[in-house]
Amino acid sequence: MPDILKTILEQLPKAIESANFEGANIVIYTADKDFFLSGEEKVREIVNKIKKRIELRAAKALLVTLDETKKQILALVPKEAEIQNILFDEQRSIVAIEVKKPGIAIGRGGEILKAIKEKTFWIPQVIRSPAIKSKITEAIRHVLYVKEDYRKKFLNKIGKRIYKEWSPEKKEEWIRISFLGGARQVGRSCLFLQTPESKILLDCGIDIAASNAEKFPYLNVPEFDIKSIDAVIISHAHLDHSGLLPYLYRLGYRGPCYMTTPTRDIGALLALDYIGVSYKQAVTPLYKISDINTMVKHSIDLNYNEVTDITPDVRLTFYNAGHTLGSSMIHLNISNGLHNLLYTSDFKFARTHVLELATCKFPRLETLIIESTYGSRQDILPTRHESEEILIKIINKTIKQKGKALVPVLGVGRAQEVMMIVDAAVKQGKLPNVPIYVDGLVWDVTAIHTAYPEFLSSSLRTQIFQDKSPFTSGLFKRVGSPQERREVIEGKPCIILATSGMLVGGASQEYFKELADNKKNSITFVSYQGKGSLGRQVQEGLKEVRFPGEKEEIVPVKLEVATIDGLTGHAGRNELLSFVNAISPTPRKIIIQHGEQSKSLDLASTLYKLHKIETNVPRNLETLRLR
Repeated sequence: MPDILKTILEQLPKAIESANFEGANIVIYTADKDFFLSGEEKVREIVNKIKKRIELRAAKALLVTLDETKKQILALVPKEAEIQNILFDEQRSIVAIEVKKPGIAIGRGGEILKAIKEKTFWIPQVIRSPAIKSKITEAIRHVLYVKEDYRKKFLNKIGKRIYKEWSPEKKEEWIRISFLGGARQVGRSCLFLQTPESKILLDCGIDIAASNAEKFPYLNVPEFDIKSIDAVIISHAHLDHSGLLPYLYRLGYRGPCYMTTPTRDIGALLALDYIGVSYKQAVTPLYKISDINTMVKHSIDLNYNEVTDITPDVRLTFYNAGHTLGSSMIHLNISNGLHNLLYTSDFKFARTHVLELATCKFPRLETLIIESTYGSRQDILPTRHESEEILIKIINKTIKQKGKALVPVLGVGRAQEVMMIVDAAVKQGKLPNVPIYVDGLVWDVTAIHTAYPEFLSSSLRTQIFQDKSPFTSGLFKRVGSPQERREVIEGKPCIILATSGMLVGGASQEYFKELADNKKNSITFVSYQGKGSLGRQVQEGLKEVRFPGEKEEIVPVKLEVATIDGLTGHAGRNELLSFVNAISPTPRKIIIQHGEQSKSLDLASTLYKLHKIETNVPRNLETLRLR
């Protein structure tokens, strides 16, 4: 479809000044006031013919001045909406209105937005302000909206690539996928999809618990050329799936990275934290803050169930994975339906306090790539209710004996789930009203949760809309400095939620170092502990820990150690089997990855016996032909 813009312009009046791509979408600009206000019907006619998104916007000459537009917005939007910021994307004729109450700002049937458009000719977009102030979200929105001529050109370039004419010389159609990380292991997830037209990376993570030799994906394979990559797709923001993305931009990649909006914000936050942790460990960071900024400029955020072309022969749809805020299953429709691939990445096939369960219904499906973190016969997890009761029992015991209950948490996902469990338990009288301290990235990530309630469970979303969010409960106290951390350690019995979840650096390791030698204290692991991590070693019975430094410290481990697998954000063995049983349509091939070797092989064997579907457990650096 090389002449798609020409085809569109031929069917529109001469009032159209220009037509550009914004990724897979098409934007037409007009300086004609009447056509801008009444031309939508004509545009819809063309959309119905070509089956592509087209948006009509005002050319610069038609736009009302910034000051006048601000004045009109402030006059039209009720004060009850609580406007926090107004951001102009002058290159794309868009004005973003950040408010605390989007529904009020939009108006019944969108009447307020329509009035703003009619009076200013800007396209208004309402975005939610976090209930908890988030500096990272503010910074990202500023980067994306303010004077971004570069981004307009970047999006247009992507569109030209998507709609370029296929070469008639390429007759053979094939699809293959290489595993550059995450095969027969948990960590450094990275898959490389190739077709005659496209080269796409699915995730690009770091194994934070591994030695340097096994920390990163195999990006040095002959077929991987950073300059030829068409797109990167990120399933969610955990470092083992997104941690190396800024490094790709440092290497010179300038293509798009597709993800949900929460994944973009949290991914940037975790990347910034990764730089900080590197400096604390006297290690030169892999990338700089400027590389994270570049990553954000090249990000394209999509909602769940939103279908978009990303290359000439690949169409992408994100589906809810139920793992973390904004986490996605990646569905790829290849060569106009020739083959359909679902990469689950990490997922949860059960409802939690924070998220709905993962989607299992898809339009078409031939190949399923599924995780196996808890895939063995031994990984029958306790129910959520049983797991919550165990956590409450451990904390009660610790507080009763005047100790401190440390819960190392992943900043994204487990932290918010535990916050909701503890909040409810205190309100129901199941836990004493002792201080609950939140340290590390937890507070900043939780702030991002309050900005995107549409990605949360229905019950939590309702609470946020009604300003009754447990995340803003007065029960939680933020720890923001080493001095405050010292006061917590020396203070009265309390509950401590701190990152990292594996005790690999971060505040949780500092608390553990101070609390480990007192049997009155406890540590409860509620997430997967990677091989080689301090958390895994403590979990397996380590009796003393050596902390390097100017003077090496040896700390005996006397505190109570507990593990609650049932609070994980991953699908347990029964959930994995239930998901494959429920998935529609039934895949023809199942590829198992993201699990220790024994667990992956165990799950593959069981799935084959149950469904008689071809299963495969690839190794890292192995390539499979899908068609």
